[in-house]
Amino acid sequence: MHDTTGLPELAEGALDRSADRSRWMALVVLCTGMLMIVLDVTIVNVALPSIQADLGFSQTGLAWVVNAYLIAFGGLLLLAGRLGDLAGRRNVFLAGLAVFTLASMVCGLSQTQGMLVGARFVQGIGGALTSAVILGVIVTLFPEPREMAKAIGVYAFVASAGGAVGLLAGGILTQAINWHWIFFVNLPIGVATAVLALRVVPRDRGTGLGQGADVPGALLVTGAMMLGVFTIVKPASEDGWLAGGTLAFGAVAVALLAGFVVRQLTARNPLMPLRILGARKVAAANLIQVLSVAGMFGMFFLGALYLRLILGYSPLQIGLAFLPVAVVMGTLSVRYTDRLTARFGARATLIAGLVLIATALLLFAQAPVHGGYALHVLPVALLMGAGAGLAFPALMTVAMAGATPADAGLASGLVNTTAQVGGALGLAVLATVSAGRTSALAARGEGTAAALTGGYHLAFWIAAGLVTAAIAVAGAMLRPGD
Repeated sequence: MHDTTGLPELAEGALDRSADRSRWMALVVLCTGMLMIVLDVTIVNVALPSIQADLGFSQTGLAWVVNAYLIAFGGLLLLAGRLGDLAGRRNVFLAGLAVFTLASMVCGLSQTQGMLVGARFVQGIGGALTSAVILGVIVTLFPEPREMAKAIGVYAFVASAGGAVGLLAGGILTQAINWHWIFFVNLPIGVATAVLALRVVPRDRGTGLGQGADVPGALLVTGAMMLGVFTIVKPASEDGWLAGGTLAFGAVAVALLAGFVVRQLTARNPLMPLRILGARKVAAANLIQVLSVAGMFGMFFLGALYLRLILGYSPLQIGLAFLPVAVVMGTLSVRYTDRLTARFGARATLIAGLVLIATALLLFAQAPVHGGYALHVLPVALLMGAGAGLAFPALMTVAMAGATPADAGLASGLVNTTAQVGGALGLAVLATVSAGRTSALAARGEGTAAALTGGYHLAFWIAAGLVTAAIAVAGAMLRPGD
């Protein structure tokens, strides 16, 4: 007779290995969807000069090609995260992929300013639906702390390195074909991701739409964001920060934001239960996210313009110039940051990363008109990659560790929301300040290159200040054991 006592154990082990492979495959699919979304935040940066020349955008109007996406994205992330809890996270992920992919096709077909900006706004809606639920799915798939830290590290790498990868992809596509293809490339990726998600991402049952999704709250926070960014980009840049129109629009934006807070305090099923901000780690992580991302966005947006308009780089050269950011960031995020976080704690790892980011921005603020890549750009890229590779995985760990399992979807949506809010407002402020400084220098007789460079310098100084403020928040609100 054959001994069969070990067969059940062998079969159980095989099932465990299969389930484990399935989880990691699901992570790959989720991160592919996130990469496609994040790419679109920066992939247009390299193509901005081409889009401006083709469609006739003004310099301030050009910012709306980026901000239309960020506003819809940031404004709807909380609603999207709540919908994931109610309708099922996989369902919301797939719906977002469909909206994003179709909007990408319209972006690629755009022949007018209004058509492109409108399609970018719809893209942001799809991006919000897709990305808001990803962290919630990840923490459900990987409940064990060490595995969760590694999975979050992969996600954080994709979420942050996607910006640098977007610059490279944008450069290749814009130079090899034309700017329309930075959007068309999303079509096959979106379809493939959806097909794979149906196979490997587990189906989950939401609590039911009958509980309500607080659409009024979503409209209030989106309206506040849209009007806030509009105030910075339009009346503030044209009439001044203290002009009557600027103050009036700003006051309405603040009123809408106050209305959102009141709504959250009184609604039966609020979009963002304010109790979550009572968790110290969650509140600290999101405030740090707003400040640090606001500073970092200027580096890619204005850095790409510096390389193009001052140093005369081609779109492909711009993408290659920023490639070290993605390489260093990826190496740290995927292989080392989880170990450093386990050894020294998330707080220490986060602060170290933020210090490197601030240093990179301060160095970029010294880049001259006749700068060289090896001396003035490469060190910035290396420091930025190292800083982001350390800071953002640690920040995600802090944000999600402070949330209860029931609030995982909400915490996921909130941490993504604050990233997009910081990006949109930071980009609006930095682009406006830079343009104002450039105009002032040109009026004093400075040459075009010197005036533009002076504007970039001021923006980078402010960006470094924002990241320094994030360091102060981390030091004050997070404890050494965090």
